[in-house]
Amino acid sequence: MSALRKTALVEGEFAFTHGDFRMIADTLYAASGIALPASKATLVYSRLGKRLRALGLNSFSEYCAILDGPTGEVERSALLSALTTNVTRFFREPHHFDALRQQFRHHLGPRAASGGRIRLWSAGCSLGHEPYSIAMTVLAELPNAADLDVRILATDIDPQVIETARRATYSQDDFKPVPEDMASRTINRAEGQPTLSDDVRRLVRFGVLNLHEAWPMKGQFDVIFCRNVAIYFDDATQKRLWDRFAQALTPEGRLYIGHSERAESAHLQPDGLTIYRRRPG
Repeated sequence: MSALRKTALVEGEFAFTHGDFRMIADTLYAASGIALPASKATLVYSRLGKRLRALGLNSFSEYCAILDGPTGEVERSALLSALTTNVTRFFREPHHFDALRQQFRHHLGPRAASGGRIRLWSAGCSLGHEPYSIAMTVLAELPNAADLDVRILATDIDPQVIETARRATYSQDDFKPVPEDMASRTINRAEGQPTLSDDVRRLVRFGVLNLHEAWPMKGQFDVIFCRNVAIYFDDATQKRLWDRFAQALTPEGRLYIGHSERAESAHLQPDGLTIYRRRPG
């Protein structure tokens, strides 16, 4: 290990060795299930270099010592925030929201209107664009959804992005992908900074959750969105995640995943483009 640790991996302001990268990658994997290939070394250097400057450190070996020390838990949280990716926008992959709208028009909406319980989950919600897009879609089919037993759980591993999502503050450009028929009902543009309507915000509950750990939710979900999250996990972690999602779905529930993902699970079957449902039995 000593020879590995002494070998420079990325040249720059801070000494960064193969051993440093391995420890950081192992820490991230243990905490989140996210697998970092060696090809990401430059990205790790760039993102964590800001942390080293903020902490007044001279090398990544000093940073690794903090991760492994008595204050490591705090820094591991900062590491997760730095190394997780938050590329998102409203109504990303629009066909998913078209399918969700059909779900509400034909099945979930009538059930909710007659007093039924409807639960949706945005797993890996990032900055909030996805769960708020889900809420706008629900309200387009069921305008009084916020007054019924309809709730959207939105979770992410990163506490910082959850706080941003809760604020629901977005720019005019952020809102451009929102279909006009939904925007006119759910976005207030009267006074400068556009804001989401109270009904949209009332539907969504945010929380910090590590998909790699135990899930505290007891009930099943009619809809789960987990898009462009599993691509950061290795094959074994992905399979465990798909199996867990299958168990978390109601018999008629749907799982929506990213365009480059495939849910490899004996308990799921395709039900559209990157849409899955529980396999009967």
